[in-house]
Amino acid sequence: MVRKELSFYNSRAMDFQLDESQRKLVETVRDFCVREVKPRAMEWDREERFPREAVKQLGELGILGMTVPEELGGADLDTVSVAAVVEEIARWDGSLALTVASHNGLGTSHLLRFGSEELRRRYIPDLAAGRKLAAWGLTEPGSGSDAAAMRSTAVRKGDGWVLNGNKMFITQGTVGDVFVVLASSDAGRRQKGVTAFLLEKGLKGFSQRPLHGKLGMRSSDTAELVLEDVFVEDWRRIGEVNSAFIDTLKILDKGRITIGALSVGLGRGALEESVAYAQERKAFGKPIAEFQALRFMMADMATELDAARLLVFRAAQLASEGKPYTTEAAMAKLFASEAACRAAASGVQIHGGYGFTREFLVERIYRDVKLCTIGEGTSEIQRLVIARDLLQA
Repeated sequence: MVRKELSFYNSRAMDFQLDESQRKLVETVRDFCVREVKPRAMEWDREERFPREAVKQLGELGILGMTVPEELGGADLDTVSVAAVVEEIARWDGSLALTVASHNGLGTSHLLRFGSEELRRRYIPDLAAGRKLAAWGLTEPGSGSDAAAMRSTAVRKGDGWVLNGNKMFITQGTVGDVFVVLASSDAGRRQKGVTAFLLEKGLKGFSQRPLHGKLGMRSSDTAELVLEDVFVEDWRRIGEVNSAFIDTLKILDKGRITIGALSVGLGRGALEESVAYAQERKAFGKPIAEFQALRFMMADMATELDAARLLVFRAAQLASEGKPYTTEAAMAKLFASEAACRAAASGVQIHGGYGFTREFLVERIYRDVKLCTIGEGTSEIQRLVIARDLLQA
């Protein structure tokens, strides 16, 4: 119990204010989003169209290499800065924020943290510059939360491996160039028998099937990956044989911070749009912002989103300092995603009938935000992580 009290005490002592360089970075991203994203995001969503030009421009701004060291062409930003950037992009378009978060935090991160020096030198510079996009293949048609139950296989053959199986709901699945794919290399060992490999589009037997008709995040590319006797040379293996599941847990821990930040950005969008609308819309001869019921609704939105941001920044600061943050990341992701869902629902309610139409941003936020309670570990999985830590105290 003493350990927990000290942990929470130290967390309260943290300073979550952005420094001047971080504020300038966020301002640069905001200017880009207002200029290039805001006028087009509705069209991208309606057409389920991946915004290649905007992604390319973000690459030129260094946003696709935020976590990459400078010697490999990246910006080498700390986790707090990454969270602030993802939040800002999500304020304007959740789909684009998801592209940025997944490219940086999943595919690129796994390769960067666990790949060989040869793999890092060969692929990371292009990924950091946005000349190539990364995807990460973990989820399968029959394994989501129980990721260790994957059925994709990797069998030794000569100087390489033969991969077979399917991966489902893979972000950047059809637009990606570099794929980190996990497969069972020793089925009897379950999670202790998983190995990761780097694949490239065009490999014989490797294909991608786009998935359309999603509720939200419609301009974020999603696909099924199909592996049919794909031969992968051993130099494409990422990390040690049978060690990829442990590596994956580390990737997911940090990814939950960015999904938390993405949630805050979406919730913030719902709040800011609602405040503006409530000040303009009139009923019974006065702006609806003057009605106490709506004021209380917006006050609750603001309070919960501020609390969510503090949880995200706490986890991000711990990660930046190299301290343990698994539980803090789970708390941030859990609370932020569910608070953002509540904020989005309130935003639609404040807009009334107009909130139920595609002409207002809150409708898209309402659809987009639900993914945040599912992706990179459902809310239920986050509660399991948090409870496990409490019960081990």
